[in-house]
Amino acid sequence: MNYYRITSIEDENFPKLHRLLQEVFPPEEVLAYELWREPLQDPTIHVCVALQGDEAVGATEYRYYPKLRVAMTDFTIIGRHGLGVGRFLLRSREKELTRLAQESGTEPIGMFAEIYDPYRTEHTFGGVNPMNPIVRREVLSHIGYKKLDLSYVHPSWDLEGGAVSGLDLGFLPKQEEMSEISGALAAEFLETYYSAIEKKPQEWYSMVEKLKQRKTVALLEL
Repeated sequence: MNYYRITSIEDENFPKLHRLLQEVFPPEEVLAYELWREPLQDPTIHVCVALQGDEAVGATEYRYYPKLRVAMTDFTIIGRHGLGVGRFLLRSREKELTRLAQESGTEPIGMFAEIYDPYRTEHTFGGVNPMNPIVRREVLSHIGYKKLDLSYVHPSWDLEGGAVSGLDLGFLPKQEEMSEISGALAAEFLETYYSAIEKKPQEWYSMVEKLKQRKTVALLEL
């Protein structure tokens, strides 16, 4: 299996990635094909596919913010079961994030991820069993992810300004004993991460303002 980074929508592997996104995620979570042009050219955004021969069997997107000392996993897709795709993507991503932190001379605090709550979503995720939100949530819990103690929404990636719910904001602390993070850190991360979306719902703005007023936010079990 080959871990391959995509940096252009002209790359022959990009249509395979976008097809995976459309098959697995709800429409409001998928950026339109042409709108990927600029993000892929951003050197801080890493979009990688797992290639088995000519087939894209998985994908992940992530980034590292040296100033905040946190990473973000935008998505992880397992397109085929029985190949070890999830572990392959996890280990490959870990190596790259370690390299990015070392190059920036920073020590990471942890990594954010938006995690579907299986009891609040009816989406089937393309019928791919490893992508089932119950399975994914349990795996992420085993890895060490926690969830922030807040009612979470995020702006829709269809850029229509809607609020997307049914997810938790997860965090994988570098130090396992960490039980809380700074509210200011969470707020600054969200403002930075979603700066690419101009039209955001009022629910999101209210959530971020409340975070700024909280000294800490508890990390709860998934």
